Amino acid sequence: MPAVQEVEVVVAHRERATLRVGDTFLKIDADPVRADVEVEAMAIAPVPTPAVLWHRPPVLALAALPGTALGRLGEPSTASPGAWAAAGAAARTLHDAPLPPWPGQGLDELATRLDVECEWLVSNGVLPTDLVTRNRHVAEAALRPWTPVFTHGDLQIAHVFVDGDELTGVLDWSEACRGDALFDLATLTLGHEEHLDDVVAGYGVDVDLDVIRAWWSMRSLLAIRWLAQHGFDPSSPGCEVDVLRARM
Repeated sequence: MPAVQEVEVVVAHRERATLRVGDTFLKIDADPVRADVEVEAMAIAPVPTPAVLWHRPPVLALAALPGTALGRLGEPSTASPGAWAAAGAAARTLHDAPLPPWPGQGLDELATRLDVECEWLVSNGVLPTDLVTRNRHVAEAALRPWTPVFTHGDLQIAHVFVDGDELTGVLDWSEACRGDALFDLATLTLGHEEHLDDVVAGYGVDVDLDVIRAWWSMRSLLAIRWLAQHGFDPSSPGCEVDVLRARM
């Protein structure tokens, strides 16, 4: 690796850290299984992914992707409608691919997690009861049988890179699994509801928008405690708490 002037900390918390060193990303993961899933998922995913330079647990070295992220949660996206549509098309390509060999989360497990997190949010005074109750009701629409597809599992816009109207790659595959296609579409558009039509147009088939909205509520309710405990602020403008307020 050539000499560089600085090391950029992209993200860091108790479970993992990502550093950028020149044109190389170094991911340090405390969970070796999660890292193995990421490597295997990138190898079989039918969409552009970063090149794996080397993998010496607990460190995974990846080449930087060209282009820029589709956006950031809590910030306006400067990406074009065509770029959002390209992200939707990539999601469809992934969902049409053969299933990965590892399972995802079941309905019973998801329902239990929703119960636990909603109780924690209310009992600890993190969010008003009416906000949690309303969003829990919305989220329950996601708790229905679905046909499993190959999902990215964390398809947030910071993980999707574009150059103009072209998708150049998708990052962070450690949550990839068999799951609900609409969860990926909801994660992609979380906090950016104004781009949902572009994503669905690129996806190319009709989808149940109420279920996507349900996943917005579900993902936000399930994420708030983890985010707060790992140094992130879910109450920042445009982030998870605002997503929940939008359902009121």
